[in-house]
Amino acid sequence: MSDAVTRASNLEIHEVPDGYIVYQHEQDRVHYLNDTAAVILEFCDGKREADDIVARVVKAFELGPSAHDEIRAGLNSLIKEGLVLLPSK
Repeated sequence: MSDAVTRASNLEIHEVPDGYIVYQHEQDRVHYLNDTAAVILEFCDGKREADDIVARVVKAFELGPSAHDEIRAGLNSLIKEGLVLLPSK
């Protein structure tokens, strides 16, 4: 079984100059994602595990190792909001 993280289905995603506006149909909610959160969401394609996503975002923004916790917190926030899904165990 894969531990890949995936984007929730039925999201309406609109790119804006400073990130994404995401509409969740089921919850009738709108989310404003900054550039970093938008990149995290892009990496949640069902092919990558959470640790890989964090490492790729750190590399994409040329951040130091200290940024891992912040990026992980951003990923966890997307999970909490239901925009990103963890694999079922």
